[in-house]
Amino acid sequence: MEKKLIEFNMAQRSGKVLALQSGDVVRVFRKIKEGEKERTQVFEGMIIAVKGGQSSSPIITVRKVSSGVGVELIIPANSPMIEKIELVKRAKVRRAKLYYVRDKTAKSLRFKYEDASAIEAKADKKANKIKEEKVEEKEIEAVKEEKEEKTEEEVKTEEIKETPKKEEKKENKKEEVSEKKEKEDQKENK
Repeated sequence: MEKKLIEFNMAQRSGKVLALQSGDVVRVFRKIKEGEKERTQVFEGMIIAVKGGQSSSPIITVRKVSSGVGVELIIPANSPMIEKIELVKRAKVRRAKLYYVRDKTAKSLRFKYEDASAIEAKADKKANKIKEEKVEEKEIEAVKEEKEEKTEEEVKTEEIKETPKKEEKKENKKEEVSEKKEKEDQKENK
């Protein structure tokens, strides 16, 4: 039952799924309808919680401090009202839920941040490394297959070569036996 549920949830997810985690600073582009008009509003803050990672739409809690007031936005990551979620930077954190951030000031937190471009570069390097390893594995397998084919061919050619040798040996033995008989016959005749 769990597998079916997970497969269903994965099928429900739309587009590219960001690998969001707590400590990420993101820009959330929300569609807001005002009367007949629709506009996009940007909300930039830190993700303090990610819930429902395997569900069809994980729920993220994004927090920012605006004019000295903390504002939190709880949104489903794959909602149709969310245009896109853009990763700005990633803080090095050791917890999955950063609720303690609510009580602290930004200065007292002192997170160490890593830029989004550096994160993407690392991800690209990992992807390239994995691709290279797969290519190397395929090349090694191809070489092994070629060796196996060559050894099979060599065995067949050796068998082919051995069969005439066996026949030659038999013929040589027959000739030797016939020569011995002739010599014996000649000796007897003398």
